[in-house]
Amino acid sequence: MLIRRKRGWEIPENRATPESVFLNRREILAAAGMGAIGLAAGSMVLPGLARAAEADPSAGLYPAARNPRYKIERDVTPEKINAHYNNFYEYSTDKELADAAQALKIRPWTIQFGGLVEKEKTVGIDDLLKAMKLEERLYRHRCVEAWSMTVPWTGFPLADLVAFAKPLSGAKYIQMETFLDPAMAPGQNQPFYPWPYVEGLTMAEATNELAFMVTGVYGKPLLKQMGAPIRLHTPWKYGFKSMKSIVKVSFVEERPVNFWQQLQSSEYGFWANVNPEVPHPRWSQASETVIGTNERVPTQLFNGYGEFVAGLYKGLESEALYM
Repeated sequence: MLIRRKRGWEIPENRATPESVFLNRREILAAAGMGAIGLAAGSMVLPGLARAAEADPSAGLYPAARNPRYKIERDVTPEKINAHYNNFYEYSTDKELADAAQALKIRPWTIQFGGLVEKEKTVGIDDLLKAMKLEERLYRHRCVEAWSMTVPWTGFPLADLVAFAKPLSGAKYIQMETFLDPAMAPGQNQPFYPWPYVEGLTMAEATNELAFMVTGVYGKPLLKQMGAPIRLHTPWKYGFKSMKSIVKVSFVEERPVNFWQQLQSSEYGFWANVNPEVPHPRWSQASETVIGTNERVPTQLFNGYGEFVAGLYKGLESEALYM
């Protein structure tokens, strides 16, 4: 008899996630000029979103086959909500920013690979997509603002991007940057933000099987307000680590200082691993609101993915791993 042991992070697909509210960081804007980057949800489908997806030259690559290894015992957050509840401070501090984000020009789009690599190169997004095998994964998304979603991302493992870049042995970290174009993204005109958005991972984190480069969602190309045409998702970390609209990937020896550390290092650090026992300085992380159902549920260590990632942090007990 075949006995299947359920993994701690699995959750069925028979309950849904429609709309709701959250703990947020807006108040810090007045005090220190801060915001949050992470995916989110809303309540209506934007006119023209379907047309925008159809116009994307990569549209024929979607939908991709779902990888059955990554399952969730929670319903997928409906697209009509997810498309309208977003953090993307390049466009607005308001979560209802989907209209503004349609100004993002996603073609032509190139990604520069540099730093400690065999050979620096710049690659067009469509050429990169041709070099990768796409798959769909159901992942939890947990924002540091204490709300969560479940999202059907399409993309490829970050480990495959690392292999494509061919880093040298001296590379200890991967550093990523977003675009910088204040004319296209009015939020980048705010002088108190350290644009462009920068994030980083250790090489061990970057090559962990969960780290995922996202190019699509809901069976079609990634929506602009979600960070098109390519973004990162690290489901065991708070959402601000999963940066959007990437144009530069560097392999470096020194640990990157990320966007939020530059703004408020006393509240945001490098690691940002989800932990219910370590509160944000201004709110608890013990529970989270499920966007769409408004249900309040307990937060899980590493967002429920501990069996995959806990070993990455052995010997780092002295580090501030959870914020």
